[in-house]
Order: sequence, then structure tokens, then C-alpha cells
Amino acid sequence: MNRIILKRGKEESLLRYHPWVFSGAIHHAEGHISEGDVVRVCNANGDFIATGHYQQGSIAVRVLSFDDVAIDDAFWHRRLSQALTVRQRIGLATPHSNTDESHSTHDAQRSTTAYRLVHGEGDQMPGLIIDIYGSMAVMQAHSIGMHQARHTIASQLVEVMQGAVSSVYYKSEGTLSFMEPENGFIIGSEGESIATENGLRFYVDWQRGQKTGFFVDQRDNRALLEQYARGRRVLNMFCYTGGFSFYAMRGGAELVHSVDSSAKAIELARRNVELNFPGDPRHEAFCEDAFRFLDAPPTAPEGASFDCLQGNVSPSGDDRGAYDLIILDPPAFAKHRGALHNALKGYTRLNAKAFEKIAPGGILFTFSCSQVVTKEHFRNAVFTAAAQAHRQVRILHQLHQPADHPINIYHPEGEYLKGLVLYVE
Repeated sequence: MNRIILKRGKEESLLRYHPWVFSGAIHHAEGHISEGDVVRVCNANGDFIATGHYQQGSIAVRVLSFDDVAIDDAFWHRRLSQALTVRQRIGLATPHSNTDESHSTHDAQRSTTAYRLVHGEGDQMPGLIIDIYGSMAVMQAHSIGMHQARHTIASQLVEVMQGAVSSVYYKSEGTLSFMEPENGFIIGSEGESIATENGLRFYVDWQRGQKTGFFVDQRDNRALLEQYARGRRVLNMFCYTGGFSFYAMRGGAELVHSVDSSAKAIELARRNVELNFPGDPRHEAFCEDAFRFLDAPPTAPEGASFDCLQGNVSPSGDDRGAYDLIILDPPAFAKHRGALHNALKGYTRLNAKAFEKIAPGGILFTFSCSQVVTKEHFRNAVFTAAAQAHRQVRILHQLHQPADHPINIYHPEGEYLKGLVLYVE
């Protein structure tokens, strides 16, 4: 097997089980190594340390195993089985029985068929994401090595799932854009278009939607928001396909406004709300830039409709205090450390706008999914925003990613989602 020989003393992070080898730690390579190849990583004396996928760039090797094992069908079967066991232990991959009538109503209300089965380094498969939507699996590669192993992984996935998954769709155009891989089915030819989360249904656009089609990482946080929604006027910014919106409606919100700059996302959000609450007049959707909306939220006469696809939404008036529950769940403001400073300014500005608009006694759910933004960075940005808006604020909850997005304890970089629930006086 091809070998990567490290510079003397550069094995320390690997001895602490960190799953990355940076290019600057490499002394030389032995053999004819191409991107995506499996390589053995050795210290300066030639002693084995780890096995992983090689790729050009700052992160040169993503470690698959610290044991000297072959990366073959049995390896992928074992890793996928371990990932499935975790999801079974936390109750996500456990099928709901329809035979026990005493629990059937509860199961129908809270059943979940959408969850993450593989979360990269958190499941010792760096560079690989697999989300499950009913009998459909959506696979996404973030490394060339995982791209090259996609067919083997897909076949082992179907075997491990023992009939629970019948189709595997590969979607890596956006994550490996420099390679221009083709999206498409690896196994099967069709997938379920509707999934269930805590008893609520939603359409999954796994072909054209963001990520794998839905943001399953906000499941627990959406459920928490439902508990705060009763009687409140809710604004869901960066709503994407409306996840927080239909949880708020089930929680008894007085009205829910969903805002996103993507017309396609708004259309899907409308469909998702209609799927769960057909004909419910409490919901309205707006296709608008977040900052423009917060500067002057649009209002409409009773019975009027908003056609965001035609661009017929025009903000009017000053609606300070129009909302007493606001969700800010923006896309990543910083995808690399060089963008951190501007990202923090963006989070501060966005949260300051929300603090200016929210009614006294309001609740703000605010998030960052930028991996390079730490919890401390984010909290400081929100603190600055509160001070700028001259609002008294209490922290009620500190939020994070759910259990099916586990964090490898040796890889703290995997803690990407952070959030705060704030009470605003």
C-alpha cells in the first residue's frame, strides 16, 4: 500500500486520535499516490499510525482507521452497522409498531422517518454524509476518496439496513464541484418525496434542494420552538422549506410569516404548510432578502395574497413589535477562517435587526451553522447586537446539533451548529 511518511514529531495529533493529517506535517510520500487513494500514514521511523483517504489540499489525509485494517467491503459494513446502532440506541432508527393500540396514537403523532445515518468524522467516516428519508438514502461525499468508494458504500448500506432502504441517491455536485460529479441514483430509480419528523410531514427535494433536501439537524430545536409558539406571532427568517414554521403552527401560533430569498424554497415551504395544515390562514410566505424584510416587514390587507414568484411583495410601514417569536437560521456566513471577521459582523447586524423588531417579552431563536464560528464567537456577536439595540436579554437555552449528528470527541471541529434561545424584555 502507498505510504505517507510524516515529519518527525508531527504524529502527536494522530496519537490523540485527531482524524486529519495536514499537508504541512508530511515529509514525503512513497508509491504512486493519486487523489482518493487509501494510504498508510507512518511516523518518521516508518511505524504505522493510521489509514485514510489521500487528497491534495490543506487536509491531506482523512483518517478512516487507527487500526491496521483493510478498507474493504467488510470495513464499510462494520462502520455503517456501528452508525446504525447509534441511531437505534437513540430511538431514531427504531420502527414504530402498529400492533400496540395503546401507543399507536402517540406513535402516529411523533413518528420520524428522517434522520442522519452517517455524519462524517462523528461516525469515523470523514467526508461522508448519509441522510435517510423513509426508504430513501441520500449520500453526499465531501472528499474524493468517499466519491470513489460510493458504489461499495451504497451496496453495503442497503445490506446493513436490511430492507429499510431500497434506493440510494448520490448528490455531490455542490460538495465536489471541482470534479463536477453527476448526481443520480446508485441503487434504485425512485425515492419517497414525503418524509415525517415528529409526526409532521414535509416534501423532500433531494434532487434540487439544499444539502440532502432538508435540514434534519434542526429537528430537536424545532420541537423546542413548538413549546414556545402558543399565541405568538412568529417570524421565521431564512425559512428554507418551512420546518420551523409548521412546528410553530402545531404549537398554536397566532400567525406565522416565513421569509426566504429563494422563490423555490418559499414555494416548497408553502406546500409543506399546506401538507400539514391545509387551508390554514395563519401562514403567509414572503420571498425577500432578510435584511430588507427586517428593515420594513411587508404587510398586506386582510385577504390579500403575496406572489413572491412574481416579485409582488412590497414592504410598507414600520412594524416594530409585530412579532413576539423570531427565528434566525441563516446559511453559513463563514466557510473558512478568512471570512470569520465579516461573518461575525453579519451575525451582529442580523441579530440587532431582530432585537429592534421583536416585541417586549418576545422569544428569539438564533443560530449559526458556520463551523469556524465558535460558541464564544457567536455568543459575543449576539451580546453586541443586544447592546446595540438597547434591549435587556436573558439566555433561556443554549442549542446545538442533535444526537444523529454526533461529535467525535477527538475532533471538536465537528461541533458546527450552535444556537441561543433568548427572552427579550
